[in-house]
Amino acid sequence: MATAKNKREVKEAVEQVVSTVPEKRFFWQFPIVKLRYWWFAISLLVIIPGVISLFLHGLNLGIDFTGGSVFNLTFNTPVTQTEISSALQSVGLPDSTVQLSMQNGKSVALIRTKSLDETLRSKALAAIQAKTGPYDPSQYSEDKVGPSIGQEITQNAIIALLIAFAGMILYLTIRFEFVFGVSAVAAIFHDVLVVLGLFSIFRWEIDASFVAAILTVVGYSINDTVVIFDRIRENQEKLRRGDSYEDMVEKSVWQTMARSINTVLTVLITLFAIFLLGGESTRIFSLAMLIGVFSGAYSSIFNASQILVELKNWQSRRQKATRLAKSRA
Repeated sequence: MATAKNKREVKEAVEQVVSTVPEKRFFWQFPIVKLRYWWFAISLLVIIPGVISLFLHGLNLGIDFTGGSVFNLTFNTPVTQTEISSALQSVGLPDSTVQLSMQNGKSVALIRTKSLDETLRSKALAAIQAKTGPYDPSQYSEDKVGPSIGQEITQNAIIALLIAFAGMILYLTIRFEFVFGVSAVAAIFHDVLVVLGLFSIFRWEIDASFVAAILTVVGYSINDTVVIFDRIRENQEKLRRGDSYEDMVEKSVWQTMARSINTVLTVLITLFAIFLLGGESTRIFSLAMLIGVFSGAYSSIFNASQILVELKNWQSRRQKATRLAKSRA
């Protein structure tokens, strides 16, 4: 009995030691948790210039936000987006957007430009006809878009983000702990700032699809973060007295690393193809998604779990201080 008991104790001791050692899953594996302040610094190097640019210059708002003219042209012969864009650029409208579709075998172009006076509108239509051929005047329509629509889109997007953040914190608090929710939302906020900041710095024009991209990035980022947090929770339940929480998080991050990398590469390849081949109408959306997905993968691995470690360390120090105060009372 004594021998069996000793063997069991030795086995448990070995398992305890092994459980605290991060698994070596990749030959290029490096410490993540111990270098967390470096990851935070890298994020700040991107976010701070972007925030400064947002305050100084704001975003380069497109027609959806500033108002403008919308033309609907129907062509009896096939036309390309490049032909229409080139025609508009020749009359000083390089920032116009063109969406093409097929209806009853005819090419239908939806063109958005800044507000045009009668002279510039006539020049634009003449340039398009010279480049692509005549359009059907009976199917021609023109509308004015006011900036109020853009303001409404912005307000609804902000409300949607706030509701999403609150819902995520509530969900993660129920499924995990409150600190998990705070860590995840902080990482998502990081991704939103990265996208907004880079668009502000490089003065890329944004339209309504940009808002959709931001909301999509939020959903993607939380998905990857929850996967890592789920593994942290599983390993957290196996922690014993004296085990290092930081080592456990390190182990959890590397256990999900292959999945995180494979997922983000698959999405990035698809988005890059859309960016190159999708045309002007999807260019802003795909660019914002490319930046957001990359940032989301980075923040899920290098920020969210590291913020969690910091919050857990803060909780531990606070609990120790409380116990110490009680013992002196």
